[in-house]
Amino acid sequence: MSLIPATILTGFLGSGKTTLLKRVLSEAHGQKIAIIENEFGEENIDNDILVTDSKEQIIQMSNGCICCTIREDLREALQLLAAKKRQGLLDFDRVVIETTGVADPGPVAQTFFMDDEIAESYLLDSILTLVDAKHADQQLNDRQEARRQVGFADQIFISKTDLVSAEATQALMHRLKHMNPRAPQQAVHFGEVALSEVFDLRGFNLNSKLDIDPDFLKEDEHAGHDHAHDHEHGEHCDHPSHQSGHHHHHDDDVKSFVFRSERAFDPAKLEDFLGAIVNIYGPRMLRYKGVLYMKGTDRKVIFQGVHQLMGSDLGPVWAQDEKPCSKMVFIGIDLPKDIFLQGMEQSLV
Repeated sequence: MSLIPATILTGFLGSGKTTLLKRVLSEAHGQKIAIIENEFGEENIDNDILVTDSKEQIIQMSNGCICCTIREDLREALQLLAAKKRQGLLDFDRVVIETTGVADPGPVAQTFFMDDEIAESYLLDSILTLVDAKHADQQLNDRQEARRQVGFADQIFISKTDLVSAEATQALMHRLKHMNPRAPQQAVHFGEVALSEVFDLRGFNLNSKLDIDPDFLKEDEHAGHDHAHDHEHGEHCDHPSHQSGHHHHHDDDVKSFVFRSERAFDPAKLEDFLGAIVNIYGPRMLRYKGVLYMKGTDRKVIFQGVHQLMGSDLGPVWAQDEKPCSKMVFIGIDLPKDIFLQGMEQSLV
């Protein structure tokens, strides 16, 4: 049986997750989708869409979709769905997990790698984060879970842009890019997004062969640079930047920075260093990903991690006209950039 693709859908309350899910459930796309809903939030999809006996955990819907509300462990729900599919009791093509108001999509993502039975049944396709343009600044300023969701995203959908000015949308996109340079952003109207942009994105490739995204870590991104005009303020300062849409009026604790070098890494030194920092900073390391130039191989090494979990794979051979170099992005909460960059530097040959 081929692996079942899974998508994690996250985003702050009111960002349009339920609207997007309703569309996914009701659209005639010919796919049978199992929705797993983590019942933590105030926003409850089955109040709107499903009228059902609350004791029932898996509900088959008219269009062949399945809804499953988790009241226990995600792992058990995934195992149950996979087992029923194998036995021919349930028929579905993919799984969407909605994390409602959950602080951190990390543990949900890790479930797919930490548990052998889950890893053998599912392929984690991507983490989609919905951001509400109207309330995003306030939510990002006040709520760490909102910032974490942005840090984890493989794809960001920005909803409600029609309710704010073009400048405000631009400033928000700039801010999100600063937090997570690796996730493409797209403005969408209330969940009206093509399903081809929701599924089979292959955005989350931990330990799987992947083509390198050509735009990943473009040189000119604002991600890795320290801006001389970064400054800190209290949350509710009346600094003019709040009005001007200038993106540095708050110092987000979720930030990204990039390491680059044209010298090769010493594999043993790099492993020791990464092992050490993951030990100390793992819980604050949301995502880290890179294309590395390693001594001893003529192929690119694709490296990825989430929290304490990391893995690498051999990618394609460096092209003849390509100068081998390493680029690695770290996205995390208050990570000590200088320690990371210095450690990476010391792991070079």
